[in-house]
Amino acid sequence: MQTKLRDVEYFAAIAEHGQVQRAAIALGLSQPALSKGLRRLEEAMKAKLLKRTPKGVELTSVGAALLAQVGKLRLSMEDMAREIFDLSEGRVGHLRIGIGAQHQAELVPMACAALLKEAPRVTMEISVGSMDVIAPALLRGELDLIVTGNAMIGRDDLMREQLTEDEVVVYASVNHRLARKKHVSLAELVEERWALTKTGVSQARLRSVFAKAGLPPPKVAVEENAGDFRRNFLPMTDLLGFGRKQQFGSGRSRGRLVELPVKGLSSRQSTDVCYRKNAYLSPAARRFIEILKAMAKKIAGQKR
Repeated sequence: MQTKLRDVEYFAAIAEHGQVQRAAIALGLSQPALSKGLRRLEEAMKAKLLKRTPKGVELTSVGAALLAQVGKLRLSMEDMAREIFDLSEGRVGHLRIGIGAQHQAELVPMACAALLKEAPRVTMEISVGSMDVIAPALLRGELDLIVTGNAMIGRDDLMREQLTEDEVVVYASVNHRLARKKHVSLAELVEERWALTKTGVSQARLRSVFAKAGLPPPKVAVEENAGDFRRNFLPMTDLLGFGRKQQFGSGRSRGRLVELPVKGLSSRQSTDVCYRKNAYLSPAARRFIEILKAMAKKIAGQKR
């Protein structure tokens, strides 16, 4: 017997509501119709998916495995519906972009403006947030793509295309006591206090270097998730920062912050555009990625 998508949705509704009655009300169906759909699915699967209890229903092991796949099925259906809509309407589409809090300054706004100029009917939804917010949203299918740092390296469920690469260094106010030194050792940083990104690879990298050198972890005075705040805040304090050289040397922080030459602490970090592997990317998303890469190349050339 062939499995019907309708019956899979009936099963998912019963499992999610925990009762046939509640699921029937939510779907606007009669309980007998819903129960019949469940029986058809169990016959097709040749296995019991739910077991009745005094309080309602519970998943069997087979039912739990099937329910885990329903979310993926729904995402695939949503992707297919969006693709057909784009084709049938002859429009470029709606683009949902996630931006890491440290990556909103220059590249992405320029690319958004360029795409809107090229395709005025495109609509966009921009979400700026930390990695622990935008990465799960991408995986749930709530975002089409995200622009972020190289924290997404190693995920086999995502595609990753590098846009830029920048040096990550220690920096401080030009008035800091270490600002005029030609060489700064790790040991000299032990008693210093830091303002660091709350999540991300930079703080992890910093802690790792200190630990390998047998030093206590950095003393974090301020944690935040917005690079603009840190770059505007640090010049007024004696705190140290650790981040992208390109970012702290631009905007209002230019001339107010200076790199500290700390041996063994500088590293390279990329800015990437990431999207779900095998997911549908609308023409708008594909064109946006092309523009991002072209803009990134142009910016890199200007800064050489």
